[in-house]
Amino acid sequence: MAYQTAFAAEEPSVEAVASLPGTTVLEFGASWCGHCIAAQRLVQPLLETRGDLRHLRIEDGRGKPLGRAYRVKLWPTLVLLRDGREVARLVRPQDAGEIERALAALDAG
Repeated sequence: MAYQTAFAAEEPSVEAVASLPGTTVLEFGASWCGHCIAAQRLVQPLLETRGDLRHLRIEDGRGKPLGRAYRVKLWPTLVLLRDGREVARLVRPQDAGEIERALAALDAG
């Protein structure tokens, strides 16, 4: 699945995410969030090269059940899943190496 440029306003259910096969990167944030915008210079190039990953950009906020289920407190938060189970998490990534290490952990499964 290709890199998602826009945040999805409608989020999948917790159950739907838990049942996703393969590798998934959940990216929680908001289109107006300065930290989210700044992180894209790191996140986008790395995820665009990974056609094997499912990338879901989720518009998060108060009362959004998926973000609460994953205990998201700061944006952006990237939750890396293998077969619906969390393998790694990044909160406000600051460098590409941080993301590459998380992706390596995801690949190692």
